[in-house]
Amino acid sequence: METNRIDGKRLRPSEVVRIVNSTDFGSVLSPGILHRQSLNAGFRINSDGDSRFIHLYRYFAWLVDRKNSPEVVVAPGGYEAHREGAAQRQAELSLSGRDIGELPAVEDPERKERCRLDFKLFCETYFPEVYQLEWSDDHLRAIEKIQKSVLEGGLFALAMSRGSGKSSLTETAAIWAMLYGHREFIVIVGASESAALEILDSVKTELEVNEHLFADFPEAIYPIQCLDGIANRCAGQLYKGERTRITWTANEIILPTIAGSMSSGILVRVAGITGRIRGMKYKKPDGRTIRPEFVIVDDPQTTESADSVEQTRKRVRVLAGDILGLAGPGKKISGIMPCTVIRPGDMAEQILDKSKHPEWNGERCKMIYKFPVNEELWNRYADLRADELREKGTFEAATEFYRQHRAEMDLGAEVSWPSRHNYDEISAIQHAMNLKLTDEAAFWAEYQNDPLPEDLGTEEQLTVAGIV
Repeated sequence: METNRIDGKRLRPSEVVRIVNSTDFGSVLSPGILHRQSLNAGFRINSDGDSRFIHLYRYFAWLVDRKNSPEVVVAPGGYEAHREGAAQRQAELSLSGRDIGELPAVEDPERKERCRLDFKLFCETYFPEVYQLEWSDDHLRAIEKIQKSVLEGGLFALAMSRGSGKSSLTETAAIWAMLYGHREFIVIVGASESAALEILDSVKTELEVNEHLFADFPEAIYPIQCLDGIANRCAGQLYKGERTRITWTANEIILPTIAGSMSSGILVRVAGITGRIRGMKYKKPDGRTIRPEFVIVDDPQTTESADSVEQTRKRVRVLAGDILGLAGPGKKISGIMPCTVIRPGDMAEQILDKSKHPEWNGERCKMIYKFPVNEELWNRYADLRADELREKGTFEAATEFYRQHRAEMDLGAEVSWPSRHNYDEISAIQHAMNLKLTDEAAFWAEYQNDPLPEDLGTEEQLTVAGIV
C-alpha cells in the first residue's frame, strides 16, 4: 500500500505549523509567528526562492543559527551618546513591535472569490472539520435562507433537532458576513449575556486558529494572530505606520482597518435578550455613525423562561420591539434565529408560527418525519434493548435484531438526516428510535420541535383567560 510522503523541502506555511505543533510540546507555532519569522529570514528558508513554500530543514537550521548567534556588542561612547542611542533603539523596537509588517499573500484568490456569494461552499471550504457529513435536505433549505438573509435581507427563524448543527451554521454565517463585508455591524443576542459571550468566544477561536481562513483572509486574520491573545496590544497595533483600530474584547470585535480589505472595520457586538439592547450604534473613524444591519438571535429562551407565560411574553416583546428596531428609524434589520421549542406555546413556537409572525419565515424541522409502521418489531427491539442495557450497559443484541429485520423495521420511516447516527448504530432510523426510547418527552421537544402537552396547572401559568 502506497503511503503519502511529506516533502520537507517544499511545504506550505500551514503544513509547517501542523508539523511543528505535532510534537509532545504541543502548540508552539502559529501562522502569524511563522510569517514574521519568514520576513526576518528573507529567502533563506524558502524553497528555491519561492516565498509560497518553506524548506523545513533550512527553517530549522535558521532557528538554530539565530539561537546560537552571539550578541553584537557596540563599543561604548559618551554618556549622552549612549543615552540617545538607547532611546532611539527603544523607540525603533517599540515601533517595529507594534507594526505588523507586510501581510501574507492570499493563498488562493479564486477559491476565496468562489465562496463570496456561496455560503454552502464557504462552509465546506473553510470548515471541513465541522461539516464532515453529507448535508440533509433541511440543512440545504436552512443554508439557502441564511444566505438570502445575509445577502438580500429578511428574517429567518430556524428550529432544528438538537445536535443538527444549527448553532455551527449561524456562527459560520457570522464569520462569512464579517470576512466578506456583507454586513458592517452584526449583533449576536443570546438567552442571556453569558450565552451570547460564549457564541462570540467560539467565533473568536475560529478567527484565531482556523488555518483555512488564515490562508485566504490574511488581511483580517493575520492582525488578529499578531495580538497573540493579548487584547492590550490592540490600541497600539499599526499597519504600515497607521493604526489598525482593531478591537478584541469579551463582548465586541472590530476587525482591523486595512485599506482595500472587504472586512475593514467590521463590527460584531453581543448582548443578552434581557439586557441593554436599545440604541446600539458606533461611530466609524471616517465620521459615519452606523447601526446594526444583521442580528443573530441564538436560542433566545431558557427552560425557566419557557415555563413562564410572563417571561415568554416579555421576550417576544423585546424581539418585536427592541431587536427589530436596532437598524434605526425607517430601516429594516436582517437576521436569523436558531431556536428550540421547549414547551407548547413558548417563545420559539410563537415565532415559528407563520400565522402569528409571518415576517420570521419560520422553518420547523424534525429528526423523523414519518415513523416506522411495524410497531410489533420495534416493541420487541425496545424490550431487548432495555433488558440488555440493564444487564450489560450495551444494546448489541438489539442492534443485531435490528440488522436482521431492518427492511421490515424501516418500512414507512422517513428521517431528515440519513447520515446521522452513532458509531454503534446502523442507521439514522435506529438512532432516532433509540432517542425516543431513552426519553420520549425530551425526544419530542428537542429532536422533533413538537413538545408533548403538559399539565398547565402551576400558579405562574394561570391567566385570566385560562380561568374563564
